[in-house]
Amino acid sequence: MSMGQLLASGAAAVFSPSMFLMVCVAIVLGTVFGALPGVSATMAVALGLTFTYTMQPIPAIVFLTAIYCSSITGGSITAILFKIPGVPSSAPTTFDGYPMAQRGEAGKALGVALLASAFGGLVSAIAMFLLSQPLTAAALQFGPSDLFAVTFLGLSILTCLDSDHILTCIISGLIGLLLACIGQDKMYAVQRLTFGSKQLFAGVEMIPVLIGLFAITEVFNQTNPKKHRMSAEDGVGGGAVNTKMPSLAEILSIKWTLIRCSVVGTVVGILPGAGATIASFMCYTMETKLSKYPEKFGTGIIDGIAASEASNNAATGGAMVPLLSLGIPGGNAAAVMMSALTLKGVQLGPLLLTQQPTYLSATFMSMIVTNILMVIVAMGIAKVFAQILAIPYYYLGPIIVMLALIGSYANQMAIADVQIMVIAGVLGLLVKVCHFNSAAIVLGLVLGSMCEQNFSRAYLMSKANIFAMFSPVQHPIAFVLIIACIALLVSPVVMPLIRKKKA
Repeated sequence: MSMGQLLASGAAAVFSPSMFLMVCVAIVLGTVFGALPGVSATMAVALGLTFTYTMQPIPAIVFLTAIYCSSITGGSITAILFKIPGVPSSAPTTFDGYPMAQRGEAGKALGVALLASAFGGLVSAIAMFLLSQPLTAAALQFGPSDLFAVTFLGLSILTCLDSDHILTCIISGLIGLLLACIGQDKMYAVQRLTFGSKQLFAGVEMIPVLIGLFAITEVFNQTNPKKHRMSAEDGVGGGAVNTKMPSLAEILSIKWTLIRCSVVGTVVGILPGAGATIASFMCYTMETKLSKYPEKFGTGIIDGIAASEASNNAATGGAMVPLLSLGIPGGNAAAVMMSALTLKGVQLGPLLLTQQPTYLSATFMSMIVTNILMVIVAMGIAKVFAQILAIPYYYLGPIIVMLALIGSYANQMAIADVQIMVIAGVLGLLVKVCHFNSAAIVLGLVLGSMCEQNFSRAYLMSKANIFAMFSPVQHPIAFVLIIACIALLVSPVVMPLIRKKKA
């Protein structure tokens, strides 16, 4: 089937009246799910799964794809307005989005987030359509050594998260790694740091920790008796937030950020098990390193929002590449879609795109429509959420805590997750008092488990020979990435010496 025929078949599938209406409903559901604290993109897709039981396979994947893409964008709304990442991949959006909202620029922050989300999503959709087979073949070349190098590169970024407090940033990352060690070892099933608790066998869930570190800590911070409490008059935006799209000059100032992060996010999304969260943190730190004014990141600039939102939305299209081409889900949400299609008797794999290419074209067209329409939908939903900011904080604080409790419990319907959220909230308060870095803790927790699993597999496959794991002959990709990791780790020591010598 030619490219034109593929596009025609995808358009015919998505733009039929019933299908288009269904996509619109999915966008609204996905954006609302994404904006609710504790509802991850995976959980949003899982909640949407119940609507697909009576659908045919192609409408089902179109519906779930629309929910998946829009939920990632929805997470930026609460990340900017409340400093609560709606989805884990929106955590870096809080670093610059919330400070902008506090300055009265919530509308501009939302506009940049929506523009970057749409751009990243469209780039990844086009990449999925044009480069599906070549990119999947490249991703298959990544063995355990290469995947360990990728995740370790993400951990090495800790040296760049806060250039003024590198030591405390690294210590914060080590705290996150310690949290990632709790539970059973994935390779040998050995219990670690569980202290006899059965609830900790499965480890520490990321979503309750995220909610605790960001939402609960912020409530504690706002209810400090020495702090001036927010009210309807002086709240963030005063409840009257109108999404304001960035000007042409602002768009041009972040054009390379959008392009770089969209490309990197797509590539990271293709890698099995990587996902939008890793892409978001990686691109945010990459832009901090490449920026001419890295000290401004975290103070409220549009570059940070663009980096986070372009990359995490780009990862959605990347995750669909191995799912459609090889039947290998690129992330947890893609795995839920895979289970839905398998229940309907669809055999995912290389033969799917040769025998039934409509799956690829319909998914592509669904992503294109979703990434355009969700900008309009998110504007309306953002207005609704922004009205909540007019509520005095002595009412708003308990409401946020209630939503945090519900979000943590709904993650796995386990009371242990609520306990973890409360402990994480107290930990976040201590982190703030001791001037540690919450983002570094989250990064260590997210990447720690993946890093350990891939290292263990690579170590066994290389017969306990670490040098063979990163041999430039056998594993050239891992070798190059490890060199980059070493360069990042030593840069805080070497760069000041170089600058001193030049001075």
